Amino acid sequence: MRSLIQDIRYALRQLFKRPGFAATAILSLACGIAATSAVFSVVWGVVMNPYPYAAPDRMVHFSLGGITAGGYQNIAITATQWQQLRRVPAIEDSALLNFKRFTITGSDLPEDVQGSQMTSNAFNFFGVPALLGRTLLPSDAIDGHDPQPVIVLSYKFWQRRFNGDPAIIGKTIQLDHQPYNVVGVAAKRFTWSDADVYLPVKTTAGPDPYEVEARLKPGVSHHLAEQQIQPLLTQFEKDTPRNFLLNPGPLVVIGLNEQFMKAIGPSLALLFGAVLLLLAIGCGNVSILLLARGVAREHEFAVRAAIGASRGRIVRQLLTEALLLSITGATLGVILAYKLLAGIIALLPEYSFPHEAAFAINLPVLTFSVVVSLLTGILFGLWPALRLSRPDVREAMQTGTRKVAGTVSGRTLHNALIAGQIALTLLLLSAAGAAVQSFLKLAHTPLGYDPHNTMSIGLPIRDSYSTLPNRIAYVELLRNKVAEIPGVRMVAISANATPPNNGLNSPIELLGQPSSQDRKARINFVSEGYFPLLKVSLLQGRLWTEAENHNANSVAVINQTFAHKYFPKGDAIGHSLTIGALKNAPTEVTPQPGATGWIQIIGVTEDKLDDGLRNPVVPEAFIPYTLAMWGYTQFLVHTDGPPTAMIHTIGLQVASVDQDQQIGGQARDLEHWISTQPEYAQGQLLSWLFAGFAVLALLLAAVGLYSVVSYTVSQRTNEFGIRMALGAPRGSVLELVVRSAIISVGTGVAIGILLTLLLQKGLAHWATATDQTFTPLLFAVAILASVVLIASGIPAHRATQVDPMEALRYE
Repeated sequence: MRSLIQDIRYALRQLFKRPGFAATAILSLACGIAATSAVFSVVWGVVMNPYPYAAPDRMVHFSLGGITAGGYQNIAITATQWQQLRRVPAIEDSALLNFKRFTITGSDLPEDVQGSQMTSNAFNFFGVPALLGRTLLPSDAIDGHDPQPVIVLSYKFWQRRFNGDPAIIGKTIQLDHQPYNVVGVAAKRFTWSDADVYLPVKTTAGPDPYEVEARLKPGVSHHLAEQQIQPLLTQFEKDTPRNFLLNPGPLVVIGLNEQFMKAIGPSLALLFGAVLLLLAIGCGNVSILLLARGVAREHEFAVRAAIGASRGRIVRQLLTEALLLSITGATLGVILAYKLLAGIIALLPEYSFPHEAAFAINLPVLTFSVVVSLLTGILFGLWPALRLSRPDVREAMQTGTRKVAGTVSGRTLHNALIAGQIALTLLLLSAAGAAVQSFLKLAHTPLGYDPHNTMSIGLPIRDSYSTLPNRIAYVELLRNKVAEIPGVRMVAISANATPPNNGLNSPIELLGQPSSQDRKARINFVSEGYFPLLKVSLLQGRLWTEAENHNANSVAVINQTFAHKYFPKGDAIGHSLTIGALKNAPTEVTPQPGATGWIQIIGVTEDKLDDGLRNPVVPEAFIPYTLAMWGYTQFLVHTDGPPTAMIHTIGLQVASVDQDQQIGGQARDLEHWISTQPEYAQGQLLSWLFAGFAVLALLLAAVGLYSVVSYTVSQRTNEFGIRMALGAPRGSVLELVVRSAIISVGTGVAIGILLTLLLQKGLAHWATATDQTFTPLLFAVAILASVVLIASGIPAHRATQVDPMEALRYE
């Protein structure tokens, strides 16, 4: 124990004697460990511990058709069908849920509250106890009786609305003017459906649909569950066709985290690979610095060996110094990781990870950081320690010089480390360049519409406006009221047509053409002002008028892709189509009698993005929103200035029509709407982080190269002095120094180019961070060459300034 303390004290003295060396080594490790710990925290939160629920690995969604680019469509079944489903042998437990918007009053504006109505067994199904009070109990919703007026608040809603007041339990709040007794506050990580409140639902024997969630029994595979449940769903579709889409695909059982892993899993794998490269570069720096520092102490080790120090004693001393550096670097790295983690979380695409995930530098992450730091200290400290633990005592004692440091093997080791650093740095720079290039290309994608100074505001239409004439008149009145606000230029209505990803996918039929199940289009329910507001140009025919919109005329406008695909002769105007989705309209849609018949095409517009930012435009048709009214609609508001600054004013104007009418809680301008698209958000995440990691890697590689060249210059000072004393020009000395660096750098660049080319095609199959052009690679080589010239040129220039007389006295 005493010898260990002596080693630590001596190591500290050595590090304090060379603060520049210690600071460089510690910062090199800290950068790598900070990035690795932060990204590992995200990986842990999304992949390893995303849910607080009971046996989340066995919880599943049921979908017809599986996961697509737009997510998945959960099946909806009746309460009676649910009882049949619960008896399937593969299912251990199940719950029904229903999403509903409520209004809470009490301030100057009604507030939109998102509610999740659940069967009374739901909280037992999820297996998460309440933070305060209790959760919903079976007695809260007895079959055949109205549910008890009780409510459980979500943690975020409790904090936002009631400032985290623990005395809220037992108090009454009003939703839609109905009193509810607050019986509990959900746990912080219980965020199912991102709801604000959770209430018991009354299940009836009628056709009302509910979403269903289930947990499979242990050992039951998804394939076996699909085989057992598919016959039931086929029968359910026959019994209640309105609850199912037309031509639904086969049942697909989806794991709870499967959708998120498909969305962000490749990006996380790329980022984790990048930070491991960064950590390797930082560790290489430490190894280079330890070798240089150890070689400079060759005389010291020779003296210690001469007076009886064993090889193991010298190795232990050097390992102690390396471990001190790694532990200090890890501690600083974890501190930096807190800040970096917050930045990464801010860049994560909004709906690409489970909102139950807890991102924190927790015990597993700290354990990971400690293990990485210890391994770093041992592996990258052991190599120099073993190399330097056998000094040539006689030669070192006779000369008192650093002669051994200049051996061929020593230079070869340094060159190998530098080559490895350069190769990894070039790989990171190339990946960062490709990510940035890909994102810039995406950000400048032609939209086909003008999003500037326009925002989308959601309006949950109140149940009191149940008949179509009342609902149409109410929405028109709201639109006119909003249009009266000073600074508002135009207002248009759209049920689900906010680009760049919009529309209801539906089979269609064309009059005079044979039926085809493959003939589909995106259907958008909009007002006549939609096109001029977004500056979507009309190419043929005309748009419908305000009177035709009010009267719900059976007219349609199609996009250019629709016209080219289904009317290649250019004669789309005057033809008619039918919309399959309206024949069995979802419960939230109320169609006019004429909506299921033939709808005449009266115009063709230019294409705009309608299937995301990366996918080609798909056939798209627009019909008057009055043909099929939705329970939730959107207002597109175009203003003179920043539109979101007018949200409160618009809310007041809407409330002047109906004091209980709320506006949706996520009003966004259309430019922000673009930035929330998964492909945009993931591209931004990868480009920012890859660029940051690449810059760090470049700095670390530059420090490593600078250290090696500086070390070479210091070791060959005597040689350079003799050369110049004998008449060698300074240029030849400069060439001599730079040449030693060129070999290792050139080797590293060659390996880096080879790695980049080998990995580029493979990465392109499962991530959008790479580009198949060579521009990023060439740009990376140019940047790296510039940094290499600076890092090696400064100490090389210093070598040419050696005074021959001083150099001859140097030894």
